[in-house]
Amino acid sequence: QVQLVESGGGLVQPGGSLRLSCAASGSSFSIYAVGWYRQAPGKQRELVAGPTSGGSTNYADSVKGRFTISRDNAKNTVYLQMNSLKPEDTAVYYCNVNGRTGSNTRLDYWGQGTQVTVSS
Repeated sequence: QVQLVESGGGLVQPGGSLRLSCAASGSSFSIYAVGWYRQAPGKQRELVAGPTSGGSTNYADSVKGRFTISRDNAKNTVYLQMNSLKPEDTAVYYCNVNGRTGSNTRLDYWGQGTQVTVSS
């Protein structure tokens, strides 16, 4: 089975940076599109960046200019670089990947979530 393992979350001061990783299992898994979401306590899950299959990427206005999606195809891993972090960025962050193994149909997969806390 395909699973996404997230890492890179933690506690950071305002203005700091973090890079979240989302690694897909399976050497034959091919990523088609990726999106990053977050959910703050008491709030609904929101789209932060993407979904994107390449080229241009849409970012939420609240993170535009501060967050960036990248990808390492050799490692089947996608990243969310977060700079100039603000307290309102505090949330559990989830990656969502659309992809497939071999010639199977493409499916959506979710990471388990990683906590990001921005506080002084």
